[in-house]
Amino acid sequence: MTRHLVVADHIITGFDASGVPQIVEEGAILIDGDRVAGIGAAKALRLAHPNLPETGGAGYVAIPGLINAHHHVGLTPFQMGARDQPLELWFPERLAMRDVDPRLDTLYSAFEMIASGVTTVQHLHSRAPGDTDAVLARADTIIGAYRELGMRASYSFALRDQNRMIYAADEEFVAALPPALQKPTAEYLAGFGLPLSEQIAVFHALRERWADDPLIGIQIAPSNLHWLSDAALESAARMAQDTGAPLHMHLLETPYQQEYAHRRTGGSALEHVDSFGLIGPQLTIGHGVWMTPDDIALVAERGACLCHNCSSNLRLKSGTADLNAFLASGVPVGLGIDEAGINDDRDMLQEMRLALTLHRPPGHDAPSPDAGDILRMATEHGAATTPFADRIGRLAPGQMADIVLLDWRAVTYPWQDPAMPLIDVLVRRAKAGAVASVMIGGRTVYRDGNFIGVDRGETLKELALELARPDTPTEANLRRLSKDLLEPVRRYYSGWCKDLQGH
Repeated sequence: MTRHLVVADHIITGFDASGVPQIVEEGAILIDGDRVAGIGAAKALRLAHPNLPETGGAGYVAIPGLINAHHHVGLTPFQMGARDQPLELWFPERLAMRDVDPRLDTLYSAFEMIASGVTTVQHLHSRAPGDTDAVLARADTIIGAYRELGMRASYSFALRDQNRMIYAADEEFVAALPPALQKPTAEYLAGFGLPLSEQIAVFHALRERWADDPLIGIQIAPSNLHWLSDAALESAARMAQDTGAPLHMHLLETPYQQEYAHRRTGGSALEHVDSFGLIGPQLTIGHGVWMTPDDIALVAERGACLCHNCSSNLRLKSGTADLNAFLASGVPVGLGIDEAGINDDRDMLQEMRLALTLHRPPGHDAPSPDAGDILRMATEHGAATTPFADRIGRLAPGQMADIVLLDWRAVTYPWQDPAMPLIDVLVRRAKAGAVASVMIGGRTVYRDGNFIGVDRGETLKELALELARPDTPTEANLRRLSKDLLEPVRRYYSGWCKDLQGH
């Protein structure tokens, strides 16, 4: 279907410079190939382009495809045996997670994202054991799974060259363990010891392989300050300067990370990262929960972006980011579901509702985000965190035709006061069941609960069958090691962040 029309009662095309939603009533979108060719009154577009196939019609609302600006894995860590722990304790907890076929794993979460209106995902691949060939093979499988569904994906393999379990050297951690735990822990950590030079080579190889695919972008992911030596930070900055690729970096997710930065640098994590030239329009900071007002001002001054991961911050006891301060600063803020949402899934409409509701401090005049702020985070500002920044997140001529059609009766049934603003109703009431169809690059990938070209039911059966097997000996050993390491990791942080309640 090269040229066709998407018709809706209301088309939310984006926001003006002041954040006011732009809505076309009784409109249509002319699609030519993978891009939007025109938007206007449905009657006028039908007359100008007669006999074109149509999608949608009366009773639908069209919005730009949503962007999950921070994502890691398919099956959730909780599903795979890792309880919700404070982040630093979650690292050993995750050793209990079994290995899963990366194609099936990726499809699992992609199904959930697309069904809730997500058309673009920022996939941050945090951990992959093995040598360069093994890492590249896994990356290609993950990217291929998104490609199989027709989903737009920005992929990055996280750079890290130190401190893989605690915020100190691996050797220091292993040496402090009881003798019986030292050998298995050292062997486990060695499996993730790909040299920095080879991690950089992975980025360049993937960037070359996928350069001509309009659905795929490759980013740089300097993982976090505690995982990166100064040499690695310098390398990440050089990679960005040489290639122009954007970066996405976890930073100040927890108070322990803030304390680590102070111990390492004597000051602010943001100032240290900025000293390498990393903070600028090409950088997105993931989380930023423990940024100070000076940190936020620096991000705004440099023109960087932020990504707010509301559910993750709650589930891992990381704290509540000051979203209202982020928005007041004028920094573009995207929205990410991270490892999993509040209901252990990847429902972007639900994540939007949570972000809208959580950041409402007491007081009649206290600032709080409105529905437009949240929708903009999930579209235009989420787009700014990806390599597709100038091509997605809005509906306008020349933009990629990433479009979600919502069945408005399903959103509002059995009743909704018609005086309530459209955007408010959408963010507050739209559920995944109201997503009638999802189009990515002009191609419908999801319609009426079904994925085009991939059988969700059969894929999930295959996944269930694979996971029904007993643990392998390696998995069983890692389960035991996970339990044994939890208390040593907890003891390491004793005395950190003493002002935290209950610490």
